[in-house]
Amino acid sequence: MKNESLSTADYVVFLVYFVIVAGYGFWIYNKKKSAKSDSKDYFLAEGSLTWWAIGASLIASNISAEQFIGMSGSGFQLGLAIASYEWMAAATLIIVAVFFIPVYLKNKIFTMPQFLSQRYNETVAMIMAVFWLLLYVVVNLTSILFLGAVAVSSISGINFTICILGMAAFAIIITLGGMKVIGYTDVIQVFFLILGGLATTYLALNLVADHYGKSGVIEGFSILTSNAGDHFHMIFKKDNPNYIELPGLAVLLGGMWIANLSYWGCNQYITQRALGADLPTARGGLLFAAVLKLFMPLIVVLPGIAAFLLYKEEVFSITSQIGIGSELKVDRAYPVLLNLLPSGLKGLSFAALTAAVVASLAGKANSIATIFTLDVYKKVFKKDASEKNLVRTGKITVVVAMLLAVIISPFLGIDKGGLKFIQEYTGFVSPGIFAMFILGFFWKRTTSSAALFATIGGFALSVILKFLPEWTDLHWLYQFNLASINPSSGLYEIPFMDRMSIVFLFSIIGMFFISVSKYKRGETNPKGLEIDSSMFKPNAGFTVGAVLIVGILVALYSVFW
Repeated sequence: MKNESLSTADYVVFLVYFVIVAGYGFWIYNKKKSAKSDSKDYFLAEGSLTWWAIGASLIASNISAEQFIGMSGSGFQLGLAIASYEWMAAATLIIVAVFFIPVYLKNKIFTMPQFLSQRYNETVAMIMAVFWLLLYVVVNLTSILFLGAVAVSSISGINFTICILGMAAFAIIITLGGMKVIGYTDVIQVFFLILGGLATTYLALNLVADHYGKSGVIEGFSILTSNAGDHFHMIFKKDNPNYIELPGLAVLLGGMWIANLSYWGCNQYITQRALGADLPTARGGLLFAAVLKLFMPLIVVLPGIAAFLLYKEEVFSITSQIGIGSELKVDRAYPVLLNLLPSGLKGLSFAALTAAVVASLAGKANSIATIFTLDVYKKVFKKDASEKNLVRTGKITVVVAMLLAVIISPFLGIDKGGLKFIQEYTGFVSPGIFAMFILGFFWKRTTSSAALFATIGGFALSVILKFLPEWTDLHWLYQFNLASINPSSGLYEIPFMDRMSIVFLFSIIGMFFISVSKYKRGETNPKGLEIDSSMFKPNAGFTVGAVLIVGILVALYSVFW
């Protein structure tokens, strides 16, 4: 077993990565200083990002410890089925590019609370601004930092606290340069992320092949599908012990769509990358991100499945590194696997993991700064703030948010699935948010009272459904595929994806009746958006690319059903 430390060659590889990213970021920052520098340029890089920079930045911001550690851990536990988060995201990005981005750009939307203010009222916008800030700082930023520090510490042997402080400092340096620096350094981050991730997958499959007396990644993959065949099914049946995590067809027809459309279409952290571009450029960036999404399971899921097979074969020191039985700590699978890599390549994979974490931290911190500065500070504290003052406030917010994450993250204690932690707690708010956005886009009668109902009522119902199994027996719901046994508690629970579907339908129905009680047939809310059907028509190149992606997705689900 390899030591949990980095060699000189590993440190050299990592140093090269650090110098390239930091140097390029500094060059972009200095180049930007001579050009226009206002709040829109700082927060959105208005008109500066190309389609490939937008696409790369989307992936760099999205792929983080949540995927490298959390999704690899879920690959270890659940298998290829967890790849639905990535592959369904590819289809979701196409939908967002066709139907969501045109609405934002036509109405000159720069932040999600700004959209809510224009479409509903300031009360809805301010409630959601505070809600998003709390969610981004307490759940997203802290969990990314925590999982990243766990992984980096496990691989390098560096003290956990030093890892947290080092990654936070690196992210702050990049974030203070603004969205333009983030966007273009993300291109380099994605390069290291993909190169290092593929190197890890390549060597993981080789390790599997070597263990069985074979050689090569093809042999390794073949052995993996033969000896861990139960880990290569995309859709779980009701009797599968992991059904509660990915409840069968709900992955294709239910909650997974709500999670993805809310994340990719109604999320400041993501949409911000495209809001400063024109429509063709924004769509090109989203399509490029969709293409990259198709390859992500190779990097973040296959290593987890390989780690599972090697764990089963007792290649790992079981009790000290991954655990046993109910104490299985699946998020340690990826770091343990990296510790088997040879010197130099381990440094490359280490750089890829660090790139993923730092890029996500920077993107999240920039979004926090954007919402606080433009939707809270400017509206509540200083309505006449100058452009210079807004940029300075954004930079202070970045530092404060990161310091809060540093303080909070050690207390998270995510031991049994970081991906599940993030998805489930984000899922408390995403159904109501998505309902509020989708009706706000396409139904002019939707009212601000209905939007408040979806926000507050949706969150309340999510909490009720979460704790309902502790109050009453839900065994009867099992017959309708709406409940499953939680292996850890022994209780019948509604899978969180099904909870999202229920809450979304509840929110939509409630919003409908609240809205029609105010506006009768033929009447519309004066704040309803003007929608022109021509704005949803993509160009021929985008259409061809979208059709190819959908065809590939159909083939993947057909093969691994």
